Amino acid sequence: MTVAGRRRCAVLGSPVAHSLSPVLHRAAYAQLGLDWTYDAIDVTEADLATFLDGLDESWRGLSVTMPLKQAAASLATQRSALVTTIGAANTLLLDRDARSAENTDVSGMRSALTEAGVGSVSRASVLGSGSTALAALAALATITDEVVLLARSRARAARALDVAAALGLRVDVTPWEETDAALAAPVVVSTTPAGATDRLTARLPARPQVLFDVVYD
Repeated sequence: MTVAGRRRCAVLGSPVAHSLSPVLHRAAYAQLGLDWTYDAIDVTEADLATFLDGLDESWRGLSVTMPLKQAAASLATQRSALVTTIGAANTLLLDRDARSAENTDVSGMRSALTEAGVGSVSRASVLGSGSTALAALAALATITDEVVLLARSRARAARALDVAAALGLRVDVTPWEETDAALAAPVVVSTTPAGATDRLTARLPARPQVLFDVVYD
C-alpha cells in the first residue's frame, strides 16, 4: 500500500541484507524532515527488469549494488556521461517513465582518496574486475595513468580493459597469484566481496602505503 504523499526508495542487490544504506538514508531523511521510506530489497539480475517495470509513481530512486550495476545501466532510459563510459550505475533516479542512471561510486572514491591525502601517484592497483572495479578505474584516472588490475583471469577483465582504454589508462592485468609487486603500489583499491582477499594479507609489504577497501559491512 502506498501512503499518500510518501516517497519510496530502496537499495537493490543480491544478497543485500548486509547493506548499511537503509540506516544512512533514513537518518538523512529524518534530518531533512522528509517523510520518505528506504528499504533493502533482494533482487537478482534476472528479475531486475521486471522489478523496475512494476514500480509505481511513489518511487523516486534506487541505490544499486552487486551484482546489478551493469544491468541497471543497460535498463536506464538516460545515462550520465560517466555511466556511458564505464557501463555501470549505482543510482537510478525515477520520474514517471524516466530512469536516469548515475554512478556516485566514482566521486565517493575520489573523495575518500583525497581525504587520505592521496595526490598524483606513479601507479595504482585494483583488486577485482567487476562493476565496482570499473568505478575505481574512473576514480584513479584522475591521479595516475598506470594501473595493475588483479583479476582471476584475463577473460573476466575484458570489460575493465575496454573502460581503461576509454579513460586513457594503461592497465596491466595480473593474476591473483602474482600480487606482491601490485600490493606495494602507492595506492591499492580492493573492490572484492568481504573475505575474498583475506588470503592475500600475508603478501602485503611490511609498510604498505594507501589501502582502500570499498566493502562496508
